[in-house]
Amino acid sequence: MLRLSFLLSAIAAIATVQPALAQQTFENLDRIDSLVAMTVGANMGEPGGPAAPVDRRLRLASCPSTPTVEGPVFGAAMVKCEALGWRIRVPLVKGVAAASYGPVPGSNPRAGPSNGFTRAAVAAAPREDVVRKGDPVQLMAGNARFSVSRMMIADEGGAIGDTIRVREDRKSPPVFAQIVEMGMVRIPGFNDF
Repeated sequence: MLRLSFLLSAIAAIATVQPALAQQTFENLDRIDSLVAMTVGANMGEPGGPAAPVDRRLRLASCPSTPTVEGPVFGAAMVKCEALGWRIRVPLVKGVAAASYGPVPGSNPRAGPSNGFTRAAVAAAPREDVVRKGDPVQLMAGNARFSVSRMMIADEGGAIGDTIRVREDRKSPPVFAQIVEMGMVRIPGFNDF
């Protein structure tokens, strides 16, 4: 009799813990992938579509409503859950669909093929400064699956391929970055992806 009551209390305890564990769900990343593809109008890997699936290591809290997708802006779609306050960037493949919505990093047709992170082909023509001291530049870092960008101020001028100093404001320490195209620099070390 004692064993039966112990067994029944153990089953009751497990039954009450099960719903509590079921409530701790994470956002369905496949759903985010499909929302981004539907919003930009291209599937993964296609021009204008997502460059790669959302990183499966992400554990985003489950959004109570459908997450919103904005963009493409600067080569990425922004997925947001307004109710919980999380947001992620999903990099897009350069192409016709993405270019119709806004600027895509590295889309300068004269600079040759570039994704904003690879070195641009520099012609043998005379090099002219595309960034001047005091110009606002976008500092990029990342790889094929993610990218991070930050607006900075150039401390010196240079042509495409030159390494210059940039900083966030006058008091912050300088960061060395390579000029990719007009108004865009990248951190050295993030070379071939």
